[in-house]
Parts: sequence; structure tokens; C-alpha cells
Amino acid sequence: MSRTGPVGVALIGAGVISTQYLDNLTSFPDVTVHVIADLFEQAAATRAAEYGIPVHGGIAAALDHPDVEIVINLTIPSAHVEVALAAVRAGKHVWSEKPFSLDRESGRMLLAEASAAGLRLGCAPDTFLGAGLQSARRMIERGDIGTPLTGITMFQASGPEAWHPNPAFLYQDGAGPLFDMGPYYFTALAQTFGSVSRVAGIGSQSRSTRTIATGPKSGEDFDVTVPTSVGALVQFASGQSAQSTFSFESPLTRMGFVEITGTEATLSLPDPNHFDGDLRIRRAGDAEWTTAPATGSTAGRGVGVLEMARAIREGRPHRAQGELAFHVLDTMLAVSESIETGAFVDVASRIDAVPALPEDWDPTASTLSGAVGSVA
Repeated sequence: MSRTGPVGVALIGAGVISTQYLDNLTSFPDVTVHVIADLFEQAAATRAAEYGIPVHGGIAAALDHPDVEIVINLTIPSAHVEVALAAVRAGKHVWSEKPFSLDRESGRMLLAEASAAGLRLGCAPDTFLGAGLQSARRMIERGDIGTPLTGITMFQASGPEAWHPNPAFLYQDGAGPLFDMGPYYFTALAQTFGSVSRVAGIGSQSRSTRTIATGPKSGEDFDVTVPTSVGALVQFASGQSAQSTFSFESPLTRMGFVEITGTEATLSLPDPNHFDGDLRIRRAGDAEWTTAPATGSTAGRGVGVLEMARAIREGRPHRAQGELAFHVLDTMLAVSESIETGAFVDVASRIDAVPALPEDWDPTASTLSGAVGSVA
């Protein structure tokens, strides 16, 4: 069965992040938001009223709607695979917020079921589709820094308990600075160097408890069960390498530090947690950095869903693929295992290269009025 015109979507999960998606998705002419669903149906009803979404209810409202082709999975991380599998079994493509899964076994199962059903999986972060990182990719691919050789990334902060009213989950298994922030930085590196082949990690934890500093729980202590400072050495299948730091231990805040060094120059990338930002390049012999403005879309969260929707209609691969998100998860799990074992750990999964977005790619354009694509 074929469909034409805008792609129908539904959101499962009416929490805070749903507003960032809905602000954009309700303004993109190539997608139509038919449903918002949540286990707490009143939350879905409230969000539906805010955005004029015609249908709201429990999860079945999204899975059973005949015009929904993509389910956008904004549930809590521990429910991501369960909800995604339910959507696949209902014949829907799926876009999930990060993380793709919490372990390799469930992630592989999800990939296998979707593939067998001829359905697509997409996953955040889609920040690499923004103007900042796409401009960096175009600069690297046209040879502005020569041959890329190495990368350095750093995320350093004192910890989210300074501003988050309920931060305990960010210091538990499946979180910490590695799993919370790593997807942005490892995804950015993968756009330059491709698949990771092996990693080494070292981690530390300065305190076994922390104290909430803001909100109604201010002054409450909570347990820390994961490393709060992580260093990683990354070897890519191409032979190139990178070093990454992820820390909730630093009084100095340093977010968004990504540098790619090539044979001719070093390129400083924008924050991979954002869609915009200028680039800086410093060529061999230069005394100062030169700023290179980014060009392209800065629309924000939801552009990955839109790009996948257009790819469905056009019958081509989409860019923010589930395989990429799984590879990033596989890499982070390997870093965590290396911290525990003190040895290099191989990363078995691999990713295929996808082309950069055209520089004039416009999420606000109506491109699908005549496009035809299959439901699956």
C-alpha cells in the first residue's frame, strides 16, 4: 500500500521535551501530527489542547490510528525499547529519543524486528543535522583541513544537581556524564571518522552522595552509583583516533568542545548538543583562529523525524538511523566495560556513511505533495 503527501506522526510521551518536538513538527508542512499519547492520559489531553492535536489518549491511540506512519517515542529511557517494539509490531516506523536502548541485547532485537518488518528506526540526537555540524562536515569533506587525523571532545561541568530539581537519575546506571552527554559527542565524531573499532576508558567518582541545590527537594542527598568523570581513547576502523572527556566534577564549565585536526588545519566545531553555532578554523602557520559562519537549518528537535519522513516518501535511506544510535550506544557500553576491566574493548557494530544534507535543505518547505512512498 502506498501513501502520498505529508507523513502522519504520533507522539508517545507528553513530557517536557514533547513541547520542543511539537513546536517544530506542527510547523513543518511535510508532516502531520495526528495523535499525542501518554500513560497519563490527562497529560496527553493537556498537550493536545495546547497544540490543537485532534486525537489524544493512551498508547493505543497512537498505535491504532490508521493515518500514523511514524511513532515518535518520547517515553522514559527504560521504556524506549518496549514502546518501539510495540510500534513496530503495529506496523509503524519509529523515532526515539536517546538512548536507543539500555543494552546491546534489546537494541539488537529491536533492529532485527524492524528490519524483518521492512520498517525504519530513527533516533536522537538529530543535532548533527543542524547547520553547525553539517557545515563542519562540508568543510572537512571539501578538504579545508586536509586529511582528518584526530579528534578531541570535552564536556565539563559541576553537575546537574546545581540546577535540576530531581537529578538523582542522572547519577545512576545508564546515565552519568558518559551516557547522558556521550551521544552528542560520539555522534559528531562518527560523522567525520566513521565506525569506532575499539576504546579504552578510565573513570572516577569523587563523592558517593550528592546534594540537590534547587527546587522542592533542595538539601536532600542522593546516591551516586556511576563514574562522574570519564576519559576515553577512541580508535576508529579507519585508523584515526580521538580523545574524549565527560565530567560532572569540574568547577570550570566547558561544554561543546569538539576539535578535529587534519594535515593542514584544525577545525573547532559548534556545540554538538545544539543545531547552530559558528565554526573556527586555524591553518598551519596562522597566528589566530578564523571564524566560519554555519549555513543551513537551525530548526531544532524534530528535524530528524522530518528528514526520515521525506526519506520514506522518496524511497531512500534516512540519515539519523537506528544503526547509528546503536553504534553510539555500543561505543559507550564498551567505554564503561573498559573502565571496569582496565583493558581496551572492541566495538563490534559498524555504521554506513550517509551523505551530508544539501546546504539549502529547508524544513519549512512543502516537498511531498506529489511524493509517493510505501507505508512500510
